[in-house]
Amino acid sequence: MIVLGLILVLLAGAAIAWVLTEESARYILFGYAFEPDHVETFLVGAATGAVLLLGLWLLGSGSRRSARRRRRLRGVRAEASSRVARLEDEKRELERRLENGPKETRPEDGDRLVARGSEDAGHQLK
Repeated sequence: MIVLGLILVLLAGAAIAWVLTEESARYILFGYAFEPDHVETFLVGAATGAVLLLGLWLLGSGSRRSARRRRRLRGVRAEASSRVARLEDEKRELERRLENGPKETRPEDGDRLVARGSEDAGHQLK
């Protein structure tokens, strides 16, 4: 949208510059000569103004859309970064526990489902 808006603004600006630099009311475009009267000149000027406003509107809306997208992406990156930091803290904590040496684990200390599952397996073997 930004590119299309920029193209429309440039076209309208070129048309305005072309009209301002001509010495007479006769315009030659692609080999065709135009000699518009006052009403036609007004209508072409109004159309040029509309194209200019449309181009400016497209530039503004495209910029707002890009800013929203960047803001949303920045939020997602910050959330991912905080998740990574949390995981790294957890990893450091687990490494610290591992360095302190393994302690004897009782079934109550560990995973209850695994502990209960091993007890059930022991009863089935008997």
